[in-house]
Amino acid sequence: MRHHQTPPGGPKAQQVLLGAYEALLDRSSRMLDSARAADWEALVDLETQYVVEVERIGRLDAELPLDDEGGERKAELLERILDQDLEIRQRLIERRDELDRLIGSSRQQLALSRTYGPQQAASETIDAEWRFTKKPS
Repeated sequence: MRHHQTPPGGPKAQQVLLGAYEALLDRSSRMLDSARAADWEALVDLETQYVVEVERIGRLDAELPLDDEGGERKAELLERILDQDLEIRQRLIERRDELDRLIGSSRQQLALSRTYGPQQAASETIDAEWRFTKKPS
């Protein structure tokens, strides 16, 4: 049987920490929405803020311990955050693979252009010397 202990700093301090985790979940949800919409610029902006928030929560977490109920709420929030993080990462991997294919295709086109471009241009040039030195019949 667990004891319901009040953490140092009391319920108000606990709410500050849980509020920070809830804000992180909200930011994570917005990041996921951006990833689903393929709005990569917005995702990068949100991710920058997300990292700052994670660092802040890390400091708060060390200073503000939670009681059992608060610990359970924190675990629920973290589970949702991690699930969203997984989907975001999967979508980023898909995007990276798509960009790799596009880059590979561009490189292949460039290589073909370099290989066959000069020959095509040479075959299309006019032999002016032959045209102007040819004697009329």
